[in-house]
Amino acid sequence: MYRYFAPILLLMISNIFMTFAWYGHLKHKSTVLWAVILISWGIAFFEYCFQVPANRIGSSVYSAAQLKTIQEIITLVVFSFFSVLYLKEEFKWNYLVGFVFIIFAAFFIFKKW
Repeated sequence: MYRYFAPILLLMISNIFMTFAWYGHLKHKSTVLWAVILISWGIAFFEYCFQVPANRIGSSVYSAAQLKTIQEIITLVVFSFFSVLYLKEEFKWNYLVGFVFIIFAAFFIFKKW
């Protein structure tokens, strides 16, 4: 059971770090670009501390395509909350439709044919 859920939990944590590394600076546009890059690299280090073990552990039960699909779905969920709660952006209906199509894609990737 650990091998199935640990990668998902680790990917969730890594995506929180990466979302802040990639998009957190958008709330601080007055900060100089070189500082934003260095801060983002520092945050991304912690993302890798969770991402790499997630993929290593997950590869024992998921294919690389399945791991990437899980990661993308988690990224969309984390980013959706981040953009609404942190960046104070509106979540539009067409975003939801697009995300649903990605979930359909996951169905085809995980389906045993």
